[in-house]
Amino acid sequence: MRLVFANNLNKQKTNENSSIETRYSKNLKVAILVRVSTAKEEQKSSLDTQKKIFTRMCEENNWEIYDIYEEVESGTRTNRKGLNQLINDAKEGKFNLILAKELSRLARNVPLAYQLREILNKHKVHLKTLDGAIDTLNGDLDKFGLYAWIYEQESQKTSNRLKQTFRARAKEGEFNGSEPPYGYYLKDKKLYVRDDYTPEVVKRIFNMYLQGKGFDAIARQLYNESIPTPAQLKGKSNASDKWHGSTIKVILTNPHYTGTLVQCRDTKPSVTDKRQPLPESEYVIIENAHEPLISIEMFNTVQELIISRSRIRPQAEVHLFTNTIFCADCGRGMHFKKNRKGYVCGNFNKHGSKACSDHFIKERELEEIILNDIKSIAQQMDLDGLIDRVIKQLESDTKNNTNRLSQVEQNIEKLKKQKVQLTSLLADNSIDIEEYRLTIEEINKKINDLMSDKLKLEKSKDQSKRERKNMKKLKNELKEYIHFNKLTPEMLHRLVDRIEIKEDGSPKIYYRFANDFLNE
Repeated sequence: MRLVFANNLNKQKTNENSSIETRYSKNLKVAILVRVSTAKEEQKSSLDTQKKIFTRMCEENNWEIYDIYEEVESGTRTNRKGLNQLINDAKEGKFNLILAKELSRLARNVPLAYQLREILNKHKVHLKTLDGAIDTLNGDLDKFGLYAWIYEQESQKTSNRLKQTFRARAKEGEFNGSEPPYGYYLKDKKLYVRDDYTPEVVKRIFNMYLQGKGFDAIARQLYNESIPTPAQLKGKSNASDKWHGSTIKVILTNPHYTGTLVQCRDTKPSVTDKRQPLPESEYVIIENAHEPLISIEMFNTVQELIISRSRIRPQAEVHLFTNTIFCADCGRGMHFKKNRKGYVCGNFNKHGSKACSDHFIKERELEEIILNDIKSIAQQMDLDGLIDRVIKQLESDTKNNTNRLSQVEQNIEKLKKQKVQLTSLLADNSIDIEEYRLTIEEINKKINDLMSDKLKLEKSKDQSKRERKNMKKLKNELKEYIHFNKLTPEMLHRLVDRIEIKEDGSPKIYYRFANDFLNE
């Protein structure tokens, strides 16, 4: 049994800290992360303040600043551009110290905090926070998970308070959204009809739908009339001048146009979850909250039409070149037109000649061009040998996936045994409940990640098996290429990566095996 003596431990820790401070006191390359939750003006000044504080700290310690990573989004999210870039740069060894105001600037949820800690440990990157909670230069890392848990709980409490506030405001007839519906403007949390052309556009959209036009047809008409889109009206930097069917649907299904506020329709169960719809019984509905643009009767009729049309709408027919053929000029996918027995530019089809020209080509003509190419290649190249090489590579991939799958399953079993051991330690009072809970969370995260890897490997293994079977089938079909008169979807997708149609209707075909053929 090993005894731990507090005096010796303190001396040992002091020596370790001293050596760490001496080693890292100079020549540090620093990454600075500054983050605020929203783009509000008062929070923007906080970004500047954080930058000044960290810059001064680096100057005082003779540390070199590698880069400043700036974020304007919630710390509870896992997919954050700034943090993701910082992590990638850490893995590449571009710096050896991260400065942040506090751990919550990096992560406000436990799984993300543990992921970050593992990356820092593995790549020997240190972390120092201004609040003093974390300073790995001095060996202070033991409370990493605890602080992450505390920040997550604080975020959850704040989220719950905001939910209650928004619900209370909704019941008072206040509009909770940050942007008003198209045709309205927002003043003192109330909606008012705009004194411009937009209210009439809303009414036109509802009338056109009742007259039998679909979402895309309405969008095309507004675009060809050069009516500014909602995004352009808001002055967004990336706003397009094209109306889309999805935008029309949003307007047609917005109950606020009836003068009734319908709010609190979805929620996030926790700060780390995605938004989920609530049952209608939990909606907050306030009638006569503002001036209507559409009668309730018209709105309800439109909703019934949308439902009925979606029910009877036939499933889109998939044609031979669907998802493979594109316009060479605008890049949009080509749409099959049954009456012309060929394909036209999707932009032209949806928005008319203002967006692009038709770039038309008949399906049978394109099929004959590809068949002739394949026959020519078949006469010149050893396609049997090419496919044999592909099959051999697939067999190698399957073997590798099988080995990796076995290793993943072993790692999962090891982690499960660790959970059992932790439970025994807790029962023996060898660890406290907080340490147990945080460690179990970390193990569960690792198990979940491994289970995800397992599913991917199993899927990849099954796919390789199907690929081998398909390639062997294709090998038999290739022997008949010289006399083949019909192009099958399987052969097309095996041999053709992409087809682009020029304005004059001539195709540019990108074959998947072009490099292999050239090397024969």
